[in-house]
Amino acid sequence: MCYGKCARCIGHSLVWLAIVCIVANILLYFPNGETKYASEDHLSHFVWFFSGIIGGGLLMLLPAFIFMGLEEDDCCGCGGHENCGKRCAMFSSVLAALIGIAGSGYCVIVAALGLAEGPRCLDASGQWNYTFANTEGGYLLDSSKWSQCIEPKHVVEWNVSLFSILLALGGIEFILCLFQIINGVLGGICGYCCSRQQQYDC
Repeated sequence: MCYGKCARCIGHSLVWLAIVCIVANILLYFPNGETKYASEDHLSHFVWFFSGIIGGGLLMLLPAFIFMGLEEDDCCGCGGHENCGKRCAMFSSVLAALIGIAGSGYCVIVAALGLAEGPRCLDASGQWNYTFANTEGGYLLDSSKWSQCIEPKHVVEWNVSLFSILLALGGIEFILCLFQIINGVLGGICGYCCSRQQQYDC
């Protein structure tokens, strides 16, 4: 097994996960495809934390592209020994993975808080409130209460679905970056590839 190839696979996965996180976060601004709620500031404040755009999105692209470039890294390191340079590159990928962990962790935390608090919506009293803020997330298990949000229509389903996607994808990104830390350390210690023949081929 070549550690660089493993890192490249992780990098490709992170790119697609980051793209989906960005799309999911953007959709949170447009309940039912309408723009007026964003312009009138009737969205959950956790939507404005850009957890999917920045945390699960842009901050994931940096380590993703670094991981993707590791397999073809021809860096010659200490004393002109190619494999030594590649070991240094694998160790450097650990730093990139830490950035990814920070970004994905941010995405997970904000998504979890957004789910726990619930959406901001127009209730029966005609006020824009966080109707489920005091339920500590209990509303998630009782869909019969979701009708308390009159406007935007189906905003609870919208928020729950998209924040759940961000929570799940952020968790997957976190696990992949954590795996790359292990992969990078092993690749740096053991060499870019496990076998001697692979060391010359890489």
